[in-house]
This record gives sequence, structure tokens and C-alpha cells, in this order.
Amino acid sequence: MSWLDVVGWAGSALLVFSLLQARVLRFRVLNTIACVVLVFFNAMIGVWPMVAMNIVLAAINLWFIVQLQRQRHDQAVFSVLQVGIDDEYLHHVLTGHAEDIARFQPDFAGHPDPEDLAFIVVRGDETVGVVVVHRDGEVARVALDYVTPKYRDFTPGEFVWRRSGLFESLGFTRVVTSPSMVAAYYDQVGFRPDGSAYVLDL
Repeated sequence: MSWLDVVGWAGSALLVFSLLQARVLRFRVLNTIACVVLVFFNAMIGVWPMVAMNIVLAAINLWFIVQLQRQRHDQAVFSVLQVGIDDEYLHHVLTGHAEDIARFQPDFAGHPDPEDLAFIVVRGDETVGVVVVHRDGEVARVALDYVTPKYRDFTPGEFVWRRSGLFESLGFTRVVTSPSMVAAYYDQVGFRPDGSAYVLDL
């Protein structure tokens, strides 16, 4: 097998792998790289229709990547809706994502406590994530902070904690995160580390 064959197979494998990605931004990036590799491969062997197709696909991906990057910090994109603890849709989301939630926040019991406050983060009519906090005086203790796989390349927590103004309006002056959350992102949105947890002063 020649080095050119290796390039062709690698590009094809990356193209297939990109289609398996749940995260929309990761999919676009990997698909673009695969298209560029395949443009080179097909140009080298003179298959010009495939060259043209992959150039067009790469251009489409780049357009979407630019749009997605613009939306990452656009506060008009995400909304935070408070829902009741007994809300049926809240329980539908928690049940549907129970296995994934347990992977990222193993200390969450699978359902909110009666005294907790629950919020659903949405983008248009799509559910982006769920936040559940326990009120401890003026401190909001995070029981759950979950983002669906599709939106993990974005920063919806930035709007929940810092831009929505929701927690200040509810009388909270501080947010304390769960110390057991896996792959925590809080240092990226203004929290400060406090032992194994993070703290945000509102």
C-alpha cells in the first residue's frame, strides 16, 4: 500500500468517524478536516468530481463553524427557564439522560429533592441542559449541572450563572458547585476553586 493510499483511507475513516459525533461543533471540525484530506487525495489521483464535492462540503462546514463560534457567547441564543420540581418535562429529560448524567455527576440521586429549584436551559425549542440547586440560605448549592452531548462544545453555563441574573433575582449571593462533577468547566465562567468544589460570588 502506497502512502497515497494511506492518505485516502485515513481521510475516509475520519469522515466516517466525524458522522459518529454527537457534539455539533466537533462534528463540523472533524468533517472539515476529512474533506480537506480527501480533496488532496482525489486531486492527486485526478478524480475531479470528488475534489469539487469535498471543496463544497468543506466550505459549508466552515460556514457553520463560524456561525457556531459566534453563538457560543451570544446571550440571545440561550434561555434559562425555571420549572417546578414535579414538572413532567423535567422528569422526562432527567430520565432520558439518566445514564449520561450519572457519568458526569455520580452524586446526583436521579431526581431533585422537594426543596430544590430546577431550571431548564434551552436554545429555541431544543433542550440544552438542566440545572438543579439546593437553597442553603443565600447560597445555591449545585445538585445537578448537566449539558446534553450536542451542546458540550458551547458554554451554556456562562448564561446560567453570570448573564441570566436569575440567581440574583432569587436572592442568592453565592453559588457552590458539587465537588464530584466530572470534567467541570467552572473556571472558564468566573468561578474560583475552593478545595474540590468551585465558588461564584454573585
